[in-house]
Amino acid sequence: MTEAIPPAFFLTDGDGYVGTILSRGPWGESAHGGPVAALVGREVERFDPDPDLVTVRYTIELLRPVPLTHLRVEATMLRPGKRVRLIGVSIFDGENEVVRATALRIVRTPIDAPRSMPDPAIHFDQPEDSVAAPALIEGRIGITSGVELRSAHGSAIEPGAATYWFRVHKPLVDDEEITPLTRALIAADFGNGIASVVSIASHVFINPDLTVHLHRLPEGEWVGNDACTWLAPHGASLAEALLTDRNAPIGRATQSLYIAAR
Repeated sequence: MTEAIPPAFFLTDGDGYVGTILSRGPWGESAHGGPVAALVGREVERFDPDPDLVTVRYTIELLRPVPLTHLRVEATMLRPGKRVRLIGVSIFDGENEVVRATALRIVRTPIDAPRSMPDPAIHFDQPEDSVAAPALIEGRIGITSGVELRSAHGSAIEPGAATYWFRVHKPLVDDEEITPLTRALIAADFGNGIASVVSIASHVFINPDLTVHLHRLPEGEWVGNDACTWLAPHGASLAEALLTDRNAPIGRATQSLYIAAR
């Protein structure tokens, strides 16, 4: 029987959420880090909706594979303040904490001063001039069933740096509107996937963390990820990415990587 495409990455389930197969990543039946990061971001926005502050950094520790089962999300204020706040978010599978994250929020302050430098121009093709990319998980429903990918440079199936555009077209939770933050955080976790230095057929390259710095949210549906991976001889490596919208950079993302032969 052919699997039906779910309406969202997560569905409300009592006091929590259940991940659908739309959240499925390439390494098995657990969730891809992008929807998980976006679920963290959504919880931060709900927990501290103060419009006078902006969230500039998300650090997400993926402690265990996140199962597609009932998940409970909890937030707490780790550092209260008028100018700077630090919010902690944990995701639980039963009693097991599978994700531990922090979000740094800073007060919005109008500054009457010239900018230190203008936004650099986007140096790669726009989405409509890029190549439609095949699903990263061929033959089954998963993360790329809810995200459209277009390659502006390089290829996810060939080693090396790459630049892709991402358009999330399924809601994160239920039938909620897709937010700019969801678009940014889902795209941010693709860096290691599009810019691997080894073949997915012979190696695994899993990120146990994700750190995203955002100086603004994206405008429009498309988020660009201009990524490369630095491979160390001992196998512990780093993927880093410049995040953009159509107009200019919006931030950066980094992922620590565990790389090993299959």
